[in-house]
Amino acid sequence: MNKATFGAGCFWCIEACFKDLKGVISVLPGYAGGDSKRATYEEVCKGDTGHAEVAQVTFNPEEISFEELLKMFWFVHDPTQLNRQGNDVGSQYRSVIFYHDEEQRLLSETYKNRLEENKVWDKAIVTEITPLQEFYPAENYHHNYFENNPGNLYCQSVVRPKVEKFKEVFSQNLK
Repeated sequence: MNKATFGAGCFWCIEACFKDLKGVISVLPGYAGGDSKRATYEEVCKGDTGHAEVAQVTFNPEEISFEELLKMFWFVHDPTQLNRQGNDVGSQYRSVIFYHDEEQRLLSETYKNRLEENKVWDKAIVTEITPLQEFYPAENYHHNYFENNPGNLYCQSVVRPKVEKFKEVFSQNLK
């Protein structure tokens, strides 16, 4: 099994989109990329730790490739928004790929360069590509948040439309 760690705004959205993909074993929301040696939701939301909300995807590379996950990562958010996704504002919502090895770094940079060369977005891509130093799992109440809190207003207005669009586009990749 391999791991991939992505920050693309709120970790509830990433988890909800990626968890039902063929070849994905698990998706764990958490925090990465900060200076603090500990990370809690409250600390990260204050913006003082430097951590991003991320989802760590454990996957079987024989069923789904890292490059396929990258394609989905770029689809699920707007990589041209600096330190935000929609109304979620702050460095904890930044677009970032935390690579686990040199191959992931090269694939990530190549994919990003291809998107920029093809001018997929009108604005420049601000996605960081950086090595994963430490991953801190989020508190248990964040796990499967969308599934466990379907009536939550944020889930209804932000997560649900994103998940529905994702499932429509990547229906052939779902379990």
